[in-house]
Order: sequence, then structure tokens, then C-alpha cells
Amino acid sequence: MPKSLNLIWKLLRKHISIFELAVFFIANLIGMTVILAGVQIYSDLKPVMTGDNALIGSDYLVVTHPVERMGVGGKSFSKEDIAELESQEFVSSVGAFCSSEFEVYGSIVFGGRKLSTMLFFEAIPDSFLDIMPKEWNYKEGNDTIPIILPRNYLNLYNFGFSSTQQLPQITEDIIKRVELGITLRGNELRGDFTGRVVGFSDRINTILVPITFMEWANSRYGDAGDEEATRLIIEVENPSDPALVAFLDANNYEVENKPSESSKAMFILKVCIAIIICIGVIFSILSIIILTLSIYLLLQKNIVKLENLILIGHTPKRVALPYNLMTLILNISILIISIVIICISQRMYMGYISQLAGCELSSSPLVAVVVGVIFTAAVILFNFSIINRKIKEISRKR
Repeated sequence: MPKSLNLIWKLLRKHISIFELAVFFIANLIGMTVILAGVQIYSDLKPVMTGDNALIGSDYLVVTHPVERMGVGGKSFSKEDIAELESQEFVSSVGAFCSSEFEVYGSIVFGGRKLSTMLFFEAIPDSFLDIMPKEWNYKEGNDTIPIILPRNYLNLYNFGFSSTQQLPQITEDIIKRVELGITLRGNELRGDFTGRVVGFSDRINTILVPITFMEWANSRYGDAGDEEATRLIIEVENPSDPALVAFLDANNYEVENKPSESSKAMFILKVCIAIIICIGVIFSILSIIILTLSIYLLLQKNIVKLENLILIGHTPKRVALPYNLMTLILNISILIISIVIICISQRMYMGYISQLAGCELSSSPLVAVVVGVIFTAAVILFNFSIINRKIKEISRKR
């Protein structure tokens, strides 16, 4: 430190309150740490909240009209209804169920017995599926139909039907190897196919076939008319959104599957992170106010010394330099300590998050560092402006 600056510092430090600086330091450290923690935690959790492998992601609701008059003349969704749904801010996308317009018969030989029954097929756009088996393709002329079953169908068989009929329980791998006899009838035509179960869905509670097969089969075995959908599947970020609930009630729509707990957890997580960041901002604002008041009080106590220093030839910038250095050192120290705390905490919670995600997740504190540097730079510049402006006011009054 230059000799003249050292002398100025010795003159001015007499009225500096260590207690006030300590209060500022602790409050700003808490505020900075809370802000950076909220930002960093959100950044670290983002891979498991969004994307294809998200633990907590968008939810899917199946929407229908209520059944009236014993189900006679059930209502369907017009193109205008679908367009209205798509235009809502709380709806990400809308898909229509395409139902089979022909008779479907299925048979299987199992345990020495031939089981046969009438079936139904439905199809939805592939983007709404929760699984995408590699066999999920159908080309016209192929005799094999890929099928996705609800996983609860298999559970009903294993833990309900099989025990009452003295039949063995079956696994997913076994049923995927079984060939199903599928017969389609309609328009005075008959088609024999082989059905293969290629996957089990936890999202859709129906027997699914590829949309390409359904469109071809309806054109061949079904009615030629353009059938309107009786069920829709909608993708929403928050199925508990009051606006969504009000819209469904206003249009008298029913929801078949209730919102999952994951969507509620996602909403709660975002709210908690927002609250954490707000608390951090409040702490930081209070600490900045404390420092500002301390600086004003310190300058006021040293106003005579400051005037004398300026009178003997020291420039306002040189007189303000000790205060600026003090502010700079305090804020940079707070930033460094906050980043160290964030790095230590991140190592502790990332292992737990990786266990929940079922894979190794990597993350760096870069987000916290960038936000911290920007926030600290803003605070330092704000403090510099206050100090320099006050010193200039004193110099003009001499």
C-alpha cells in the first residue's frame, strides 16, 4: 500500500465499527449462500426434472365426456374442441385416441387350454407413449401386429385370474415370446394376423397398436367415415393447475387418470426453490442496506478529516480509495466463502440424487460461480457509487 494511502487509512479507520462490518458480512454471507444454493440446486436437479429420463416431468391426462343415458349416443370431441384444448396455456400437447372400427378376436393356447375372447384396439400418436420398443413399427402387408399392454393387465392375471383358475403366473419376458392369434372382421372381410406383445405401459390403460396399423385397418375393415375421437390424451406440466381444473369443469370433461404424485412434487420443488431464492435475496438486500448505512455513518463521522484531506491536495478518488478497497475485500471474501460452501454441499447431495436417478450424474458449480460473480459485481459497483458520490459532495462543500 502506498505511504500516502496508508496515512489516509490510519486517519479514517478510527471510526470504523467492527460490529457493523461483522453484521454486514454475516448477513450478506447468508444471503449470498442461500441465493447460490437455490440456483445451483435447481441446475443440478434440472436433468432429473426434464428430458426423456426425467424422474419428475410432464404429466398426461386422459380426458373424456361423461357417460349419459346408459351410454347411448356417447359424445365425441370435435376438431373445434381439440383446437380449443391446444390453445390453452396449461396444455403442452393434445393427442386423440384412434379406436378400432371393426371386430377384433384374440386367442392363445396356454397351459393346454385355448383361451379366446373379443378384444379392442386403440392407437395414439407415438409422442404420447411412455415406452418406444424397437419393434414398434408396422408396414402394410406385415402379418405381425406389435401390441403394447397396460402393465396392470398382467398384474390382474398373475394375482387374480391365474390363482382362481389354477394357471401358472407369467413374467413380462414370457408373454413377449407368446404368439397371439388375431382375427379382424369388417366390411365382409376377414384377416388373420399374429400379435406380439412388445412392451408394457404404465401410462396408458388400453390395448395399443401402432397408429399406422390402425389407420390402415380402419380403412380396410372399418367404416369409411371420419370417426371423431371419444377420448383425448393431453400433456400438462402441472395437472393440479387451478386454471386446468376450472377449464375441465367448465366444459364438463372427465379425467380418467388422476394426476401423479411426481407432478405435485415437481410443483412443490419449484415453489420451494423460489422461496429459498427469495429468502436469499431478502438477506442480501438487508445486508446491503446495513453496509450502506454504515458507510454513510462512517463518512459522516469522518467528515472533518475528509474535508481536511481534500484541502491539503488529496483528490476525492484517493480519499475514497480506502473505503472502496474495504468494500471490495469484504464482498470478494463473501463470494469465495459462499462458493466453497456450495461446492462442499454439492458433493454431499449429488450422490443421493444420483441414487434416485439410477445413474451417475455429474455437475459443476459453474452456475453458482457465474451468478455469484454477477451479483457480487453489482453489489460492489453499487457500494462504489455511494462512496464516490458522498466524497464528491464533501469536496464540493469545502
